[in-house]
Amino acid sequence: MKASKVLGAAAVVAGSVVAVGAAACAVVAPRHGNPVIDQQWRELSRYRYAHRGLHGDGMPENSLAAFQHARENGFGVELDVHLTADGGLVVIHDSDIARMCGREGIVEQMTLAELSECRLAGTGERIPTFDEALDVFACDPTGETELPPFVIVELKTWGDNFTELCEKAMACLDAHLVRFAVESFDPRAVAWLRNNRPDVIRGQLAENYLGNKVMPAWMRVGGTALVSNALARPDFVAYRYEDHDNAAVRLSCGVLGAHLVAWTIKSEHDLLAAEAEGAVVIFEGFLPE
Repeated sequence: MKASKVLGAAAVVAGSVVAVGAAACAVVAPRHGNPVIDQQWRELSRYRYAHRGLHGDGMPENSLAAFQHARENGFGVELDVHLTADGGLVVIHDSDIARMCGREGIVEQMTLAELSECRLAGTGERIPTFDEALDVFACDPTGETELPPFVIVELKTWGDNFTELCEKAMACLDAHLVRFAVESFDPRAVAWLRNNRPDVIRGQLAENYLGNKVMPAWMRVGGTALVSNALARPDFVAYRYEDHDNAAVRLSCGVLGAHLVAWTIKSEHDLLAAEAEGAVVIFEGFLPE
């Protein structure tokens, strides 16, 4: 084969590789070019976010006291929303209430009334409803007082309840004058937002799942590599801080321009390092200076 033909064939192959790579990047690229979302993000990124509220000193995680404490200190919060057996919405991290309430029960299999009887971590604080949590961060309808921080809402799906959870969570958010973004580990929930509520800032939660022996291999690899971005096209990627220095995050949040949220920051050193990289931080266990 003549040199010219070899070079020509090589150019075709190289061009094909570039084209495939560009197409792949286009498929998983975050959303761009929405001025309303861009402005909301600029405002959201002004705050630091207390993980499950600013808890401690008798204020349990995901309690109204922890949320009020965060607002009083000028922090936004990240909180977790579940769907109850009778279609209510409550704020608690685990589906299994044993860790926080010292009794057996699964949130999604309990009614709102049953859950209201539970107390958090041996205190008088009970599991808040989503309505109650949002009331803490409600804006003044007169516009006379300073705007409160944003709330980052994590949708905690259970089984295949993502559609009902998304619908009811969004209806609740629409009924409150709050500033918010929504995220989930479940890409089906993030994709639901993409398809049904494009007006909402949406984020894909992830971490390095490769060491998780419970998840199937395809899910471990795909979740770590943010493959679901092709389905959800998130505005931001909320990645576990200890795991965030990897090719998938560098592609999504570097080359392709998604915003980065770092969780959960547990020291002032890591908080400043994450912010130096341009990340919005979710922190826990200390009071940032």
